[in-house]
Order: sequence, then structure tokens, then C-alpha cells
Amino acid sequence: MVTPQSIQQNIEQGMSHTYVSVSGDGTHFEAVVVSEEFASKSRVQRHQRVYQTLGDRMRAEIHALSMKTFTPAEWQEQQ
Repeated sequence: MVTPQSIQQNIEQGMSHTYVSVSGDGTHFEAVVVSEEFASKSRVQRHQRVYQTLGDRMRAEIHALSMKTFTPAEWQEQQ
């Protein structure tokens, strides 16, 4: 079974980050990812970068993942 913790761990290991949080019920997941890597990237490029960290899990295990992606400056504005 896929857990929010296992998804979070993949993201944290796969990219530099300031903050990562994943929640979900085992089928549908929501992630908040804050990374300097997102600077100058479109929303699609940011999501592709997160998907890259999850690799084959996105095709085989994770059926629904919604994301909010921010640079550290954007995240600061949200707080």
C-alpha cells in the first residue's frame, strides 16, 4: 500500500527542498512542495520535476496526486 510518508520520502530524496508535506487516504494524495528548483519554471515544469522523483510509482502505484508547488519566496508569501 502506498502511504503519504513513502511519497514524501521519495520527493525529499529526489530533489532539493525547503519543505515537503504529503497527505492522503491511500488512493488520493495531496502534496505541497517548496523548492528553489522551481524558480523560473512553469507550473507544468514544476509538476514534471516532482513526477520525476516518483518515477514508475506514478504509473504503477499512485493513482491520484494533486500538488501545490512553490519557490521559498512564494511559500513565504502564502504564510
